[in-house]
Amino acid sequence: MADSVVLDAVDLHILRLLQNDARTTYRELAAEVGVAPSTCLDRVARLRRTGVVLGHRLRLDPAKLGRGLEALLLVQVRPHRRELIGPFVDRIRALPESRALFHLTGPDDYLVHVAVADPADLQRLVLDEFTSRREVARVETRLIFQQWECGPLLPPSARPPMSAD
Repeated sequence: MADSVVLDAVDLHILRLLQNDARTTYRELAAEVGVAPSTCLDRVARLRRTGVVLGHRLRLDPAKLGRGLEALLLVQVRPHRRELIGPFVDRIRALPESRALFHLTGPDDYLVHVAVADPADLQRLVLDEFTSRREVARVETRLIFQQWECGPLLPPSARPPMSAD
């Protein structure tokens, strides 16, 4: 497990703000946090250099791209051996329908978040890209009705108190 990085209140405030809007300028961040823009720039650079900030991503609406049906696929691979896992992971990550891939403990080996056009597209994906593979023993599909963003991600010691709502 990677070593954690010591973060002070200014770092945590910067991380909260950037997780809400990664396009926030250094000038805006500095004003909100109460430090000079150069200090803010140095802080963000340190957060990147130490690996706390891994990058910035653009979020897209899958439905607006013709992929209005999202699902979670629970996949069991047998035998679960390294020489099969690498090619399986590479193939699943390369699929345009794949949104995220998780290696799990328990009866299922992988959880794959996919976005497809419709139920027929989901069926095609499961049959052609998953169950047709020799190493895939089982696939269970769970449709996603709705999802919510959570966050921001902070160290356990910086966790805000829960509201009574």
